Amino acid sequence: MSRVLERYRKEVVPTLSKQFNYRNVMQVPRLTKIVLNTGVGEATQDAKAIEHVVYAMTQISGQKPVVTKSKKAIASFKLRVGQPIGVMVTLRNRRMYDFFDRLVSVALPRVKDFRGTPRKGFDGRGSYTMGIKEQIVFPEIELDKLDKVRGLNVTFVTNARSDDEGRALLTALGLPFRK
Repeated sequence: MSRVLERYRKEVVPTLSKQFNYRNVMQVPRLTKIVLNTGVGEATQDAKAIEHVVYAMTQISGQKPVVTKSKKAIASFKLRVGQPIGVMVTLRNRRMYDFFDRLVSVALPRVKDFRGTPRKGFDGRGSYTMGIKEQIVFPEIELDKLDKVRGLNVTFVTNARSDDEGRALLTALGLPFRK
């Protein structure tokens, strides 16, 4: 069992139950999925750019990502319908908890001048999105196999009903927020 899942069951559930006065264990919010997403704007000119991002996302997540394609044609961006434009991965269950553990304990401490994640990334329903400027903070990636350093968005989807519940859940799991 993952360290994060074990921590959730032993520490987070009792803490949140007391804090928000839940009568049932099933009312306690939990992490349902983590979505990693990278937009690759230069893929309109360079088709190889997508391959580099697919490699990086596969190394980071441990599963094969989905290449997202454009839905509209935008002439000023030289974009056609169906052209590859991004890469995304949805993590659930064990891979989700393993990724969360690696993110909090390994990747975020490697970010230069890291003072915590911003508090303003909540969507109003308890889910939280943060950006990472450089995917090289993950030690799994070999720099030689990348064409350039890119960033990615990480979305933590919870079943919390409010931002306060979602923030309390993520804080209890170990995600460091700025003061």
